[in-house]
Amino acid sequence: MTTGGLSRARGAAGNQSFIRDAMKSYILERGLKAGDPLPNEQDLMAQLGVGRHPLREAMKALQAVGIIEIRHGYGTYVGEVSLQSLEDGLAFRMSQSMAGDLRDVQNVLEVRQAIEVGLADDVVAHFKEHGYDALEPIVERMEAKAAEGNYFPDEDWAFHQALYEPLGNALVIDLLSVFWRTFAQVDARLPGARYTPTDAATWHRDLLNALQSANPDTYAHSMKRHFNGIHTRLGE
Repeated sequence: MTTGGLSRARGAAGNQSFIRDAMKSYILERGLKAGDPLPNEQDLMAQLGVGRHPLREAMKALQAVGIIEIRHGYGTYVGEVSLQSLEDGLAFRMSQSMAGDLRDVQNVLEVRQAIEVGLADDVVAHFKEHGYDALEPIVERMEAKAAEGNYFPDEDWAFHQALYEPLGNALVIDLLSVFWRTFAQVDARLPGARYTPTDAATWHRDLLNALQSANPDTYAHSMKRHFNGIHTRLGE
């Protein structure tokens, strides 16, 4: 039985899982997008057959992961889903792993490497057609900072962002930025000697040279070498 597009709880008034699933189904079945309004609290209580407290608790949980947005004084709207909960969970697991066998740190690195190496064909094809002008200035800034003995985290991220933004897959950028930020939180605590700024700049220059070769295999191999510094610090 449905009422206004939402299944009634049928005795599951306190069932948080039911309410969350019902709200997600409502959004998906109606094809709602970020910013679209949702029914008010009274309507939802009536349609779902739930009380105010369980509904509010379920809506808070949905808001926490970005599925809905509660604008106090205005109403409830479909949210812009983010990867914040994934980032928080990974950061916590990696911090725990630092006191143990580093397995979760290694796992996150392997996933990031798999994504970047796996996109070699697409990246090479794009830059072969459109040129490399967006990347050369970034590498030059890396080399300038390295010559002064300084690391360059902003340029490092800008380089990788410039590689993948033209592919038009926002999820790739979102995932890589999550991996980037979680690694930044544990970087200072990683075991082993940190690679030098000159090493890091050289890896990126080699990566750009490999990209300019227009050979996906050469580029993929260079991308693997790019991760060597962290693998070494993890004792791999």
